[in-house]
Amino acid sequence: MAGFVDEAQVHVKAGDGGAGAVSFRREAHVARGGPDGGDGGRGGDVYLEASSSPASLLAFRDHPHRRASNGSHGAAGKRHGRAGRDLVVPVPVGTIVRDQGGGVLADLAAAGDRLRAAAGGRGGAGNARFGTNRLRAPAFAEQGEVGEERWLDLELKLVADVALVGFPNCGKSTLIARISAARPKIADYPFTTLEPHLGVVRLGENAAAAGATEIVVADIPGLVEGASEGRGLGHRFLRHVERARVLVVMIDLAPTEGRPPAEQERVLLDELARFSPGLVARPRVIVGSRADTIPARRRPPLAEYGGELEISSRTGEGVNQLVGRLATIVGEARASAGSLGATPVVHRPAGEGVVVKRDRRGFVVVGRAVERAVSVSDLTDPDALALVQRRLRRLGVDRALARAGVRPGDDVRIGGLSFTYSEDG
Repeated sequence: MAGFVDEAQVHVKAGDGGAGAVSFRREAHVARGGPDGGDGGRGGDVYLEASSSPASLLAFRDHPHRRASNGSHGAAGKRHGRAGRDLVVPVPVGTIVRDQGGGVLADLAAAGDRLRAAAGGRGGAGNARFGTNRLRAPAFAEQGEVGEERWLDLELKLVADVALVGFPNCGKSTLIARISAARPKIADYPFTTLEPHLGVVRLGENAAAAGATEIVVADIPGLVEGASEGRGLGHRFLRHVERARVLVVMIDLAPTEGRPPAEQERVLLDELARFSPGLVARPRVIVGSRADTIPARRRPPLAEYGGELEISSRTGEGVNQLVGRLATIVGEARASAGSLGATPVVHRPAGEGVVVKRDRRGFVVVGRAVERAVSVSDLTDPDALALVQRRLRRLGVDRALARAGVRPGDDVRIGGLSFTYSEDG
């Protein structure tokens, strides 16, 4: 059986733009046909989109690369190249996308949420774009812009209405198997559950009918004391609790380690509070579990550990009452709040301004517009080079260099262009 993967990396590469064409009209009885080279098509974008189809990030473990298609080149007759197809990459609902520095780019907390992970390169202009009264026959065109490329970190936090929380072997897997169609592995030893499981509980007079109320329940791997500090993979387990609207704290009435119910309740709530203080303010139901393993007369009073009811997932004792209680609380939580823990998409567009930096070799000019003006141009053609110089002047490169203290004879680099600065340009 494939494993559950909640952390992965993805390498996204947007498509490159197509190159513009260099072409001139060639027709009978047309002595001097003008330039008619078409533009290249833009490269495809790469999007990450939250979807209910994938259950984990398993698809990225062995195959992390995702690439959109390139734009096609322009052609004669002012025929423009086709744009590259965008690539939409499905990720599980609840996926957080981070850059390599750890900054959050987006929290895809609801189905359909989408992030443009890499922007396709612009298509290059054909020589028909550069014809003027002064330049009647431009013999150059632009190359396509290279598409964005980067590695991203993906982290999945399960999105569920209810999270089952408790020590190992307290009956969480048995409960979710009884109230839903989920079939987690169940055995009578600690740490049976090594990965979260989701189950859908359908409620109503006819649970099979369309429109029946549904709640999603997550079986979270058993906590241990010190989980908030990472013990027993604590952080990896606890993060799946963060989005749950309601918590079910399961207290083992016959604990194998001899920890009294009141002590279990104290430790579990303390670990939740240490990991995220807001979790203990979340609506919760405390239940005594595995009631079938101990006679009723020997069970501790509910008030001793703050319990609301006792259940046995094997015999069904108290299970219907618990499900009804959860339906009420989940309904109230849905009405009063949206998706918990969601972070708005953070848009960080590339800077369009001009920044001049100084290093040991001289001055470096940085900025998307100036770098693009250099990267897509044919710097071996005198007319194209003159056009680039005019563009850089309009973008304010000369003023920025002057403010940075450049002097005649200093080396200046812009992308792949390196030149010696002179005041006459």
